[in-house]
Amino acid sequence: MCTTDNHAEIVSSSSDPALILELKTRRPPSLLGRAGCETWSVDFSPDGAWFAWSMGHGIVWVVAWPLDSDLHGALLPRRDSQNGDMDRGDKSFSCGHPVWGLAFGPRPPKSAAVARPAKRSSNGSLFLATGLENGVIKIWNVLTGNAVFDLHGHEGVVRGLVFPQNGTLTLISSSRDKTLRIWDLAHKGKTVQVLSGHKDWISCCCVSSDCSMIASVGRFDRMVCLWSLRSYTFIRNLTGGIRKTLYLLSSCDFSPDGALLATAAFTGSSWWIDLWDPYTAEKLATLVDYFEDYGQNQISALQFSPSGLHLAIVTDDRALRIWEPGKTGMVMQTKADRDSNGLCCNYHPQGGVVATGTRDGHVRFWKAPRTVPSLCHLCRSILRDSVSTHQMEPLPLPKRILEYLTYRNIPKRLKTCPSSEDEEWEG
Repeated sequence: MCTTDNHAEIVSSSSDPALILELKTRRPPSLLGRAGCETWSVDFSPDGAWFAWSMGHGIVWVVAWPLDSDLHGALLPRRDSQNGDMDRGDKSFSCGHPVWGLAFGPRPPKSAAVARPAKRSSNGSLFLATGLENGVIKIWNVLTGNAVFDLHGHEGVVRGLVFPQNGTLTLISSSRDKTLRIWDLAHKGKTVQVLSGHKDWISCCCVSSDCSMIASVGRFDRMVCLWSLRSYTFIRNLTGGIRKTLYLLSSCDFSPDGALLATAAFTGSSWWIDLWDPYTAEKLATLVDYFEDYGQNQISALQFSPSGLHLAIVTDDRALRIWEPGKTGMVMQTKADRDSNGLCCNYHPQGGVVATGTRDGHVRFWKAPRTVPSLCHLCRSILRDSVSTHQMEPLPLPKRILEYLTYRNIPKRLKTCPSSEDEEWEG
């Protein structure tokens, strides 16, 4: 165990082979287990050099990554902080209200990120947006530790925040007030547009890699909405047939090439992930899991890996699952743990590590599979990043190749493999 500051401590653990480190908050006994201590959101900076954690009670902790010297050689390239003039010390931001959403920005375009990594010390700014329970979005400069300005407009909890991957200071937010808002931080947060259409709380929002579409899911209205980020208009609501049972939507994410949209939903007896083609509104596949304890196994979050090969999944019965779309069973999963209380997850930009936040305000870092993408997958990812399904279909390609390029080779319905309570981590 090694102490980092007066807010939290780093705890090494060998209880699970996949667990790297765990961050635990230091709180007075009177606050333990009370509402307000949840870690609703975690995020890595676009270059992977910083990690932000909403540790409950209105506090956001930002730390330089990697957290421990043992991680440098094993997982990620070491950052040399002596060659820059930025402050690499840990920072704590007091937001005054519970923090429900986090997002670093701006996110550079893929080509720029690969060819020329951003020099954070040159402009002296790295922004962090924090969405609060009272509807306010506070913008912080991580490198200076100062608040920049507040964004006002939402009338409910700001649950989702995302910066498009185009290098601009555009911020998209989603709220329990049933709206999404688009802000221009370059002009001190001037609201560009308000998107209305949901009938109830919005659980999550995400942006496609080409920055053309926004997806949002409504928790109670069960709407999966697509919006144009170019014209700020509603495109469509994705529906895959009428389900007679009551279910709730919790999360969504675009694949890195923008050709897939994954959505997570659950009922009292099952959870499932739907894979959609956002261009055609076709439901391509569904992964479903059934459980015996009614109402005790909701799915909280999902996210595609940077390579697009895997999906990280957070559920009540396990801290983390890693699924490869199209496969039966999991590539990796942590051991069964009813006390995991997972709420959110986030991949490191370079892959290999997934951070998960919990209801008790803690954060865990897990080893994620590092699979070398096949040449076929790389070609598909590059092609689909700029070519829509409608543009693909007229091409004179063999049926099998076209199905692969449009992800229609994925089986329509899949079920997770059965598991027992004493099952150990599988990798």
